[in-house]
Amino acid sequence: MSRDHGSSQVSRGWRLINTRDFGLLWWGQATAQIGEGLNKVALLWFVYELTGSAMKMTMVGLLQTIPPLVFGPLIGVYLDRLPKKAVMVWVDLVRALLTLLIPVLSAMDTLSIEGLYGLIFLTSVVSTVFGPALVSAVPLLVRPAELMSANALIQGTNNIGMLLGPAISGIMIALINAENVLFVNSATFLISALCLTPIRFAVSRVRAVQGTSSVWEELRAGFRFVFAQRSMVLTLVIISSLYNLGVSAFVFILPVYAKEFLRVGPVQLGWLWSALGVGMLAASTWLTWRKQSDMQGRLRIVVRSMTIGGLAVCSLSLLETPLVAAGIVVIVGGSTAVLNPIVWALLQEVTPEHLIGRVLTTFSVGSMASAMAGMTGFGWMADAIGPAASLVGLGLVLLLTAAVAVPCARNACAVPTVRA
Repeated sequence: MSRDHGSSQVSRGWRLINTRDFGLLWWGQATAQIGEGLNKVALLWFVYELTGSAMKMTMVGLLQTIPPLVFGPLIGVYLDRLPKKAVMVWVDLVRALLTLLIPVLSAMDTLSIEGLYGLIFLTSVVSTVFGPALVSAVPLLVRPAELMSANALIQGTNNIGMLLGPAISGIMIALINAENVLFVNSATFLISALCLTPIRFAVSRVRAVQGTSSVWEELRAGFRFVFAQRSMVLTLVIISSLYNLGVSAFVFILPVYAKEFLRVGPVQLGWLWSALGVGMLAASTWLTWRKQSDMQGRLRIVVRSMTIGGLAVCSLSLLETPLVAAGIVVIVGGSTAVLNPIVWALLQEVTPEHLIGRVLTTFSVGSMASAMAGMTGFGWMADAIGPAASLVGLGLVLLLTAAVAVPCARNACAVPTVRA
């Protein structure tokens, strides 16, 4: 199937959802992300009911974090060798099966805690493949001028899942128990696979060039492209890593801030989290409608948004009024949600198609490692020094992200693209 990749064409914005192929992708992802939201609450609740241990419950997060860090680059090599559609369909089917096994084995009284951890770990391994496959498949469905809008729409499904999934999960747990909610989660993965199946991806314009190269040689080629050949790609990795260092920790500092600073309970904390989601969804919507500018223009948006986000996070350390704090949290959510769709679009433009999987998985490893460091470091700072100091530190990291993006924006005009 051929597509017009003329860069002069204007983005269709939200109307992309009405197109046959991208629309199917979007609806499948919206369903799957709501399912992921269901899973986050239901799985943790199920593990706690099964074990009665908070420590064993935290193992879930650890098991979901290790695979992207350990297997990410290797997965990228195989992702570049395989058709993206087939990869995503099979990943969704496997995730549906693995998620289904948890309540089924529990109902049969054959599910041990070790077996549960094994299923969670395997699910995380296959899930590690899906994100890079999804981002690398987007350029095969939309025009170059629509990459930012398309990525913003994909990010919007994450925001929808974050807003609706946990709330729906809490209600369903109360009505049908946590293990039965996992049946619903399994069904959402199946729906995503069914939506992916009829999608017609554009014929690959760049055939795989690996030939008889070994996995190690291909892995080195990916690292060489990121760390030696394209300085802009490395800069984007650094920008994203700094961003995740701060943003990932903010969600975990928010409960401490709400309790110690604002003196509010769990209901008001829920409103703060919702405010963050509202800001993120608003930013994704704005990016969807906005006409895609050149690289320099988009990087300037990153600089401005990270500056606003950094100042907003710092200002929270001075506020003790819940309503005002909620308004600032909306600004934080909106400013921080701008970065990923823009960075994804830039990576899609400057990375050759036969390297995109390796570049995206390397990118994800850096982001995941910095997120873990941020959660640990700023969590310690909140306990040892106080939430105000931790918030100021988070804000300074976002301001540093903006500072690193400034020279990248200045030099963007000289960066060649491969999808023009």
